[in-house]
Amino acid sequence: MSERIPVKDVTPVKVHQPDSSNEAIRYSSNNRIYVRSVSGPLETFRRYFGFIFLGLFAVLPWITYEGQQAVLFDLAEQRFNLFSLTLWPQDLTLLAYLFIVAAFALFFVTTFAGRVWCGFMCPQTTWTYIFIWLEEKTEGTRNQRIKLDQRPMDADKFVRKSVKHLAWLTVALLTALTFVGYFTPINTLFLEFFTFNTGVWTTLWVIFFAACTYGNAGWMREIMCTHICPYARFQSVMFDKDTLTVAYDVARGERRGPRPRKIPYSELPSKGLGDCIDCNLCVQVCPTGIDIRNGLQYECINCGACIDACNGVMEKMNYPKGLIRFSSEAQLQGGTTKVLRPKLVGYAFVLLVMIGILITNFLLRSSLEVDIRRDRNSLYRETNDGLIENVYTLKILNKSQQHRQYQIEVEGLPDYRFTGDQRVSVKGGEVFSIPVSIATDAYNLLEPVTEIHFKVSTETEEGESVSVLEPTKFLYR
Repeated sequence: MSERIPVKDVTPVKVHQPDSSNEAIRYSSNNRIYVRSVSGPLETFRRYFGFIFLGLFAVLPWITYEGQQAVLFDLAEQRFNLFSLTLWPQDLTLLAYLFIVAAFALFFVTTFAGRVWCGFMCPQTTWTYIFIWLEEKTEGTRNQRIKLDQRPMDADKFVRKSVKHLAWLTVALLTALTFVGYFTPINTLFLEFFTFNTGVWTTLWVIFFAACTYGNAGWMREIMCTHICPYARFQSVMFDKDTLTVAYDVARGERRGPRPRKIPYSELPSKGLGDCIDCNLCVQVCPTGIDIRNGLQYECINCGACIDACNGVMEKMNYPKGLIRFSSEAQLQGGTTKVLRPKLVGYAFVLLVMIGILITNFLLRSSLEVDIRRDRNSLYRETNDGLIENVYTLKILNKSQQHRQYQIEVEGLPDYRFTGDQRVSVKGGEVFSIPVSIATDAYNLLEPVTEIHFKVSTETEEGESVSVLEPTKFLYR
């Protein structure tokens, strides 16, 4: 009985729990989230990072390559142009591998650094912040917007609201036109749309995507992240105690509460105070309206806005920064973050394997594809000069974007007679059909079914020889 039982401090921490009394009106216009603007290194990085991808999104469809739109996903013609690369439905395996690579890259990044995709790269977040910026320019700061919504409708409020929604609709329409411009030639889309000359389906798609952008970024905002996006739901599967997330240091911050700035930082423990002054700025700048001090929550998108806000307050109070920071559960509990761990290594390994498979399939991809169809009317026929003849239809798909000449030959059949064009010209991205017949003497046919090969070959602009050997059957008897 000489062993002593260790004593553990279980003093309860004051936690700000969400108010569930107004759950019925939680998403009404009178109870919506008013996001406060914030400045800091993370916010600056997020803005510039978003501007880069936003610029790429806006500029890419306008770039031309060899006289045509460089990036065009032409669904009507069933081909995707990516500069010098043209993808066809036969290349969908490349698209599947690309999606697998993107998925495992997302899993890897999430396991290592939490939902940084949501906070820094997600289009929903980027467009939401654009709409919030327009809202600030037309209606004022967070407090001004709250007071404006509480006021009865007057001339000033009507003008401000009208200008805001007009700006939102303008951005939404430009976004929709740009997005649709990836699927239809954009150089004529804008002119035809504003002169009311676009087709019905094109017009409907533009209106649909404009309405989605306006609704998602202007009205739904955090609802998209917390209730519609499935990523928020399954992210916890990828988290572990070493995942870096936006976290509040409870041991350092509690007991929270206001205090005068004149109290030296060294005297806080003696007064029973932590570093948190309970200013509530971390809640006001959060785009999903959560209190990060309540711990890890699925609504958190790791945007780091609360980190910048808290660091700004700590700097003004002459306290050390980092009360809210990117940290792991292990580090907050006094341990160290393990970077190399089985789950992360596993995701990295699979990601590298899938990247290797994608690159291999891309390098082995041929710019030529040949399809052979036999004549269905007869298996074979005997010509007037006693030869056995089979009829075929060759479909030559030029998967490049250049005009090329193709030579057609037959292998596996001796002393054959070829009827049809043996040299054809096919435009870039064109499927060329040509009927041909192959005839030979019956003495050359040792079996009722003889396997032969059509060889279609060409030379690229760089002098490289490209050929396809396509098997088929030559029937007799």
